[in-house]
Amino acid sequence: MKNSNSGSITLGAIAAALTTATMLLTGCDNPPDTVRIGVAQPLTGNLAELGQDLHNGVKLAVAELNKEGFKIKGKPVMLEIVAMDDRSDPATGKEVAQKMIDAGVVAVIGNLNSGVSIEAAPIYAAKDIAQLAISTNPKFTQLGLATTYRLVANDTLQAKAIGSFAASQLNATRYAVVDDGTPYGKGLADGAAEQLKIAKKQITLRQSFDDKTTVFDELAGKLKQNGVEVLITTLNDFQVLALLEALKKIEYTQLNILGGDTIKTISMLKGTEMIKGLYATSPILDAKEFVNGKLFLTKYQEAYKKEPAYGGHYTYDAMYILAGAMQRANSASPKKITEILHTFDGYAPITGSMKWDSVGEQRYGVVGVYAARKGVWDLQLRSDRW
Repeated sequence: MKNSNSGSITLGAIAAALTTATMLLTGCDNPPDTVRIGVAQPLTGNLAELGQDLHNGVKLAVAELNKEGFKIKGKPVMLEIVAMDDRSDPATGKEVAQKMIDAGVVAVIGNLNSGVSIEAAPIYAAKDIAQLAISTNPKFTQLGLATTYRLVANDTLQAKAIGSFAASQLNATRYAVVDDGTPYGKGLADGAAEQLKIAKKQITLRQSFDDKTTVFDELAGKLKQNGVEVLITTLNDFQVLALLEALKKIEYTQLNILGGDTIKTISMLKGTEMIKGLYATSPILDAKEFVNGKLFLTKYQEAYKKEPAYGGHYTYDAMYILAGAMQRANSASPKKITEILHTFDGYAPITGSMKWDSVGEQRYGVVGVYAARKGVWDLQLRSDRW
């Protein structure tokens, strides 16, 4: 087992956590020497870069809190992370949730994928364990569970942003809508398509794939055949990059692509010069857009020797929120943490504040619309400003 200020714990140490887990889950309020926080994210596979970034945000916060001397009820407490790979797979997410409970975690920061979060949520709820997810599908908080908390705006707002921007700003007559078949992707694409219909825009192609497909020659041909001027898609970044290569082969690159937050990545910027325009909507606002964002970016780069890939500043803040909730509750009991979070307007060092409504929706969620230009994602509009 590795036990240091970085707050890491291996799966081999899970058995040693069972006694602590029993004490916490039966409501004992005497602070333990160690409190374990779960991080359930895709740490391998196509979305590993995003999942690792979310993990890194938690690690950075835990290291700082431990260094400062985190206390509950005046007692020094060491924070440790139990990190597990959900592989972007709902079935694996359910297995991970049970393992997290067995490991004695008091709260979980996870998951990235909506389909995984939705499947894992009832397992955490059965043990009163708060689940702080960056997933955006509205169904996550519609499960009727007291333990679901969303860190960002949901896809209802994001769909409005996609549809309204595509209809009013991209000035086209022929649109296509393509999704990745997941609860996140299909739900967001359906919402965006509905917004286009309201704006009386013509959708000449509507198609679904899975979230692993990378062969898009047939789709590229259909886009050309239908004279599509704007493609709205919720495919992942690696999928859109593969599509761009297919479009390049048939010399059909004079179109705009508008995606969801899974293409607003550093990797996707490689496609900037390949088509007429590349845009993304995201409830994950860049760290640099916040007053304290520069400080976070500096600390992140010093710790990991690279730029953040996605939303590590949100999980960094989530860890500080959990720490504040434990201190407010004077307890590391999962049930008391969950109860406090529903009434807590917590200190979020980077994004400013996090507060949830009765079902766990983020009250301060905002969606941004970005354009890929000169190797960066350049903010065009924000939902709190239109």
